Amino acid sequence: MATISKLSNPNPVASLSSSSKPRSSSSLKCFVGFPTRPGFCSKLVSSSSLSSINTHPFRGSLVVRCSLADGNGSSVKRTTLHDLYEKEGQSPWYDNLCRPVTDLLPLIASGVRGVTSNPAIFQKAISSSNAYNDQFRELVQSGKDIESAYWELVVKDIQDACKLFEPIYDQTDGGDGYVSVEVSPRLADDTNGTIEAAKYLHEVVDRPNVYIKIPATAPCIPSIKEVIANGISVNVTLIFSLARYEAVIDAYLDGLEASGLSDLSRVTSVASFFVSRVDTLIDKMLEMIGTPEALDLRGKAAVAQAALAYRLYQKKFSGPRWEALVKKGAKKQRLLWASTSVKNPAYPDTLYVAPLIGPDTVSTMPDQALQAFIDHGTVSRTIDANVSEAEGIYSALEKLGIDWGKVGLQLEDEGVESFKKSFDSLLDTLQEKANTLKFVIS
Repeated sequence: MATISKLSNPNPVASLSSSSKPRSSSSLKCFVGFPTRPGFCSKLVSSSSLSSINTHPFRGSLVVRCSLADGNGSSVKRTTLHDLYEKEGQSPWYDNLCRPVTDLLPLIASGVRGVTSNPAIFQKAISSSNAYNDQFRELVQSGKDIESAYWELVVKDIQDACKLFEPIYDQTDGGDGYVSVEVSPRLADDTNGTIEAAKYLHEVVDRPNVYIKIPATAPCIPSIKEVIANGISVNVTLIFSLARYEAVIDAYLDGLEASGLSDLSRVTSVASFFVSRVDTLIDKMLEMIGTPEALDLRGKAAVAQAALAYRLYQKKFSGPRWEALVKKGAKKQRLLWASTSVKNPAYPDTLYVAPLIGPDTVSTMPDQALQAFIDHGTVSRTIDANVSEAEGIYSALEKLGIDWGKVGLQLEDEGVESFKKSFDSLLDTLQEKANTLKFVIS
């Protein structure tokens, strides 16, 4: 098996200034080694997941390395997630959401600074939990159609989660503490439909720290520009290639310039660059090629491309054009590493977190990746430690016949189709529930 070598070597940098450190809340506590309990996405995560009540036998291990840190004599439990943000400027987010959202509190205490969601996450949450039944019953009885009822369920979760993260948003002056909600995946090829859906979600959620997720499909690139121009903060998702990522950055910059706003400080964005799925596809291609050189490149493509994406980020958010926007309060569109769970069990379980640490970035982690990094992750700046090696890997893959553009388009299509399938499946499940409710009522 090929492994990432120099790309993951540490390259420590000085800590951020103390003024950028988050203020801790005395009302939150850090919990260590919690098993799951009913209500905490229990069907979605393993029995070693974080939770706040120890009611079941604990299987597996989740060891949080804690230290005492405070200035007034009281103890504050810290994790590697706090170090990730305070020392290296990367924000750890949680890639999951379900009811009750208060189960996010121990994760916030452990250092999580935001939440991402998508149609697949809500499909699992709503279809496998009874926590949504009461609200859904009321919506059906009031005459709501199934899709309208779905969006009301989603909006409530997003609003409640935004409330939990609002202190972080306030403490960082809008730099962090966001919760993301995605437009319907059925709109991935509909420019105007995406714009209207984004406006609607922004209005109905009505929270300053909500991100509207828009896919980085070709038809939605103009949507991103228009939505940003309307002063709506955006999480651009499903980015799989450098070319598409550059188009996303340009859409953000174009949107800021077209907004006409004198103060751009409240219009922010992240660009969700997917990683593990890249290796999943390219590894299959390399195995089909089958040469020693090809096989030695397995597990290296995703991190290499991500390192080059970060270099592109640094280039695009500098120079005269960007400086003119900064004068109006503009904030950089941060790179967000998505799809950080390891799909190949032969690879290290922090493969898509540890080598991608750098300032002004976000890493959104599902349970598996989050637990692994809290347990044994190493915090040091790695994303630009070996850019030349990343270039070599990227070029070597091209020489073997790997077309990065085609890889990106295939993964984009698969991502959109996967979300559509989850969305349609959930609506079918809700329709079945509604039919049952109507039968019971009658």
